[in-house]
Amino acid sequence: MKLMSRVCNIDDLRKRACRTLPDPMLHYLEGGADDEQTLHRNREAYAAFDLLPRFLVDTTDIDTSTEVLGQTLAMPLLLAPTGMSRLFHPQAELAVARAAAEHGTMFCLSTVGSESIESVAAVSNGPKMFQIYVLGDQGLNTEFISRARESGYNALCLTIDVPVGGNRERDIRTGMAIPPRFTWRSNLSFATHPRWSLRQLFGPRFDIPNVTARMPDKNAGLAERMSYIFSQFEPSVTWKDAERMIAEWNGPFAVKGILSPEDARQAVDIGATAVMVSNHGGRQLDTSPATIDVLAEIVAAVDGHAEVIIDGGIRRGTDVLKALALGAKACMIGRPYLYGLTVAGQAGVSKVLDIFATEICRDMALLGCRHTGEIGSRHIRRHSR
Repeated sequence: MKLMSRVCNIDDLRKRACRTLPDPMLHYLEGGADDEQTLHRNREAYAAFDLLPRFLVDTTDIDTSTEVLGQTLAMPLLLAPTGMSRLFHPQAELAVARAAAEHGTMFCLSTVGSESIESVAAVSNGPKMFQIYVLGDQGLNTEFISRARESGYNALCLTIDVPVGGNRERDIRTGMAIPPRFTWRSNLSFATHPRWSLRQLFGPRFDIPNVTARMPDKNAGLAERMSYIFSQFEPSVTWKDAERMIAEWNGPFAVKGILSPEDARQAVDIGATAVMVSNHGGRQLDTSPATIDVLAEIVAAVDGHAEVIIDGGIRRGTDVLKALALGAKACMIGRPYLYGLTVAGQAGVSKVLDIFATEICRDMALLGCRHTGEIGSRHIRRHSR
């Protein structure tokens, strides 16, 4: 595709996505909570670390593969769960799952995705993970686990940092609330972004199929469906609820939303096989730390008893190598692949993965490492500037 040939990096795709999306969808994608300090910290914190290359190493053959959650991946990069991807392109999660499978990496489907557990499984024979919450409807939790198992998902991911929704003021201003209340400026933006608007108008009907079947009113509109799922977030849940879900799944299980060593150890104690260092992309508690800044502490806390995966602010292959050098087994991206999805559907997501695969391979050679397992603390330092 000629359009993709002119894209050099993730920021190029971001700029194109920004031109494509109407304001409500753009700010839903780009925004964070409150003053967005954590949102910006996630990206800025990577610049505080230097990579220390070692030379005169034979890097003829670079192996970027790794094993995460029982699956061998072509590179140490997973595609994170993101809700309602059809907001960005009608191909939605199906495009993301296909692209991930083609590139030999893992896609994680969100509970509030716009495609069902079964439809994603039908189009992808690659590694797959399903992301869940501890919801008020226990029957819904059990149903999700059963459906994911029957559909051949390889792992489960429990997101723990949403006892309530974060204060996302951009969405309030544009009307991307529950239910939506679009302003005249938002409606004007829809009219002035015909590419997106026509794709949505003539594309598949928007839905949240993983929860529709449990709705009391099967004919309820989208706003009612969204309200129902968000009403299921349960602020009274504890680690015992998470432990019960781990036992019920009885397979590779990640706990996502870890920011403290204490929570990391607790996740290990209840049987998690992986912890995901995440602040929900800066969309929950503002002024929480950048994930890269707490990574080393969490790696030390789990002490090899669980894999450590990190998300937040990753835009370059060098970001991935910095995380690996600090002890992560792999990284996850969300916004970057949504930029690609917005611009060109599956081809756009594939372009994102191509960019990361190329950068990781090249940067490993420049770092003097032939395999991801060779990257360690000797390759990184926090600079004093």
